[in-house]
Amino acid sequence: MLNAGEYHTLRIARIADPGIYLSDEEGGEVLLPNRYVSLSDHVGDLVEVFVYHDSENRLIATREKPLATVGEAAVLEAVDRNAHGIFLAWGITAKDLFMPNRNVPFEVQMGGKYLVYLYRDQLTGRVVATTKLNKYVSNAEIGVRAKEQVDVLVARRMEMGYRVVINNRHWGMIYNDQIFCPVKVGDRLTGYVHRISDEGRIDVMLQQEGREQREGAATMLLELLRKRGGTLPLGDKSSPEDIAAVTGLSKKNFKKAVGTLYRERKIVPADNLITLTEE
Repeated sequence: MLNAGEYHTLRIARIADPGIYLSDEEGGEVLLPNRYVSLSDHVGDLVEVFVYHDSENRLIATREKPLATVGEAAVLEAVDRNAHGIFLAWGITAKDLFMPNRNVPFEVQMGGKYLVYLYRDQLTGRVVATTKLNKYVSNAEIGVRAKEQVDVLVARRMEMGYRVVINNRHWGMIYNDQIFCPVKVGDRLTGYVHRISDEGRIDVMLQQEGREQREGAATMLLELLRKRGGTLPLGDKSSPEDIAAVTGLSKKNFKKAVGTLYRERKIVPADNLITLTEE
């Protein structure tokens, strides 16, 4: 079934003047306009597209990648408004995302960026946004566990760190002492559940713990050395700020990674220089 706000893998059914028509297994069709069609497209081919409603309430397909799909949270920019609501930049050239007035309990400024959740309206089937996330994002029933890798959306800057949305389902926090690389509201990151309190608070880290952390940091540092031509101007005497700026690691984790690679005879470390050995 063709649902707006989702990706679909569809077969090219026929070619027409406005573009190509794609069909699903149930025989439903949707138009992929000419601006997204290439000479390599042929009848019978499978293509992945995103489906949405156009201004005339027709389902349309696109090869563009929206900033969020149904069931996801995102930080989106307000770009227009009318008497019924706000329009948000969605990442689709021909379509902004609508947010009805009932879903915005505060004044919105054009050009401002807002945390929203995308859902499909039950009456119209259209994709809309809301700033009222607590209906969709909750810690009442925790669906993650300690040390689990999770998707993180940076939602709000706070004095102690950043409030985040975890897996589009839960609220969490990344504290300042766990941030070793530039982070800003709207970023989508990979994180790891550090702790879940009895009250349902979830703390997230941006780096793994234990053996997985050491191995992951070592692999990342090795790849960085290869990209930088085999040397890095860092070492045991480098400041934590310099290490974080270049590698995104804390000094503690950087030293563990250096130690791992040195034991494996993959690098030669010095006070302020790491050199990759011949592989």
